[in-house]
Amino acid sequence: MRTYRLAWIGLIATLAFGAPARAGDATLVPPPTLDDARAPGGAAPQTVVLAGGCFWGVQAVFQHVKGVSQALSGYAGGSRDTAQYEAVSTGRTGHAESVAVTFDPAVVSFGTILRVFFSVAHNPTEKDRQGPDVGPQYRSAIFVKDAEQRRIAERYVAQLDKAGTFRRPIVTEINDLHGFYPAEAYHQDYVTTHPNNPYIAYNDLPKLASLKQLFPELYDLDPVLVARR
Repeated sequence: MRTYRLAWIGLIATLAFGAPARAGDATLVPPPTLDDARAPGGAAPQTVVLAGGCFWGVQAVFQHVKGVSQALSGYAGGSRDTAQYEAVSTGRTGHAESVAVTFDPAVVSFGTILRVFFSVAHNPTEKDRQGPDVGPQYRSAIFVKDAEQRRIAERYVAQLDKAGTFRRPIVTEINDLHGFYPAEAYHQDYVTTHPNNPYIAYNDLPKLASLKQLFPELYDLDPVLVARR
């Protein structure tokens, strides 16, 4: 019941502060110049941790991307001992609600994962906020695992800014990943299991519609759910 109360609070906040980017507002950003092709077959799976507001919606987007084998909601940016929802919700732990996206680079490249992230998963120009959710735990961030991911991500942000893809500057942080801590079980697969939740219907289902509209070749109708593993 607690999450349903939060959903209503989120909907009220949306009406008060404004809505996130919706399907009709999404921008098909260009691919990154450093990574616009898939890796050879047999390449090892890769993982990148992405933060872009409430992890429910970000997780749902990547669960519907072909080539993604897992999208796990969790916390990154803080320490293990504060990686719990109640603590993170205070905004004082350093954590951001995040999603660890594991993908097959022979099917979908790292650059394409970033392209989806910047196009439909969140608004990269909002500082410490996504739609009705406000606080540093909702910041936009990419937690990279190695120098190559950092190089591609940094060049891509610079590319998008130079091209003027967004009306406002991109505020996405690019940080080294020092730890990722899975979120509580009730947060996993939340969009799939609660499609009628008012918060989900208003904030997250439009992201899936944008994914299907802008990236039809990537969209997988059957999501890769954590509960199935």
